Amino acid sequence: MSDDRPETTAIRVGVSACLLGSEVRFDGGHKRDDFLTETLDRFVEFVPVCPEVELGLGVPRESVRLVREGGGVRMVGNKSGRDITEKMRAFAERRVHALDAERLSGYVLKKDSPSCGMERVRVYAKSGMPARDGVGIYAAALMRRYPNLPVEEEGRLRDPILRENFIERVFAYHRMRELFDSRWTVGDLVAFHTAHKLILMAHWPKAYAELGRYVAGAKKTPRAEVRETYEREFMQALKRVATRARHVNVMHHMAGYLRGHLDAASRGELLALLEDYRAGLVPLVVPLTLFRHYVRKFDIAYLKGQLYLEPHPKELMLRNHV
Repeated sequence: MSDDRPETTAIRVGVSACLLGSEVRFDGGHKRDDFLTETLDRFVEFVPVCPEVELGLGVPRESVRLVREGGGVRMVGNKSGRDITEKMRAFAERRVHALDAERLSGYVLKKDSPSCGMERVRVYAKSGMPARDGVGIYAAALMRRYPNLPVEEEGRLRDPILRENFIERVFAYHRMRELFDSRWTVGDLVAFHTAHKLILMAHWPKAYAELGRYVAGAKKTPRAEVRETYEREFMQALKRVATRARHVNVMHHMAGYLRGHLDAASRGELLALLEDYRAGLVPLVVPLTLFRHYVRKFDIAYLKGQLYLEPHPKELMLRNHV
């Protein structure tokens, strides 16, 4: 690939400022998240945003909520009923546009927030119980402008499977952005796609084949269209959570490259580990550690080039829990 890359290649992740411990909530408090501040922060640069404070609402301030009214959803003060919908929408559009300069590779939002909630935000009616079918006004603008950007809420990141999926997407999106921001060739894209083959197979095998066919004919397609299509389909594939069954299929595929290198006892040990993983007796890191050992020992070039074996820093220990 070309070395004509941006000077800064740090992985930058947007985040609701309260999750980093900033005292920006309506009551002057915060919602500091340990995973973000004690683990992930060693590997990414955070870009904190608090829409309500940046809008000028102050700290402390009146809390706000979403209200269904006249066929739409409004943002109003809980006590005063003051309607700030249009101000927040205008701010959100300006703020997410400004994020272009940050070159984000992911975003973590505050769950349940009328500004930042990604899903299931309470929307109140004039009477009755609130419905959990809303999206925060800022969050909606963010996801509309960056439909391929990995976005999650801190509450969902407590689920080990969703956490691993999100971080894998963040690192993959960063690698893809680096590729497309260089003077890339179709050959570079082929190499990128090949290196992500097993990752795609674990998430959505159909996508690997379809994207492979698309890449093979990419020379006949305008570059901007190639980038737009590949980025969209690649990120949609990774958004599908990898299952144990698909991980086992991928590892059986890798085991085929060890044929001729392992004696019967070693092969039996490896296959038994795959079944232990399938049954939930061991986490994914256990069979993959043995695979990495064999790949290094036998210098298997194809598998050495597969990012599936280490899609994110092992220090995050994400695959110890899935």
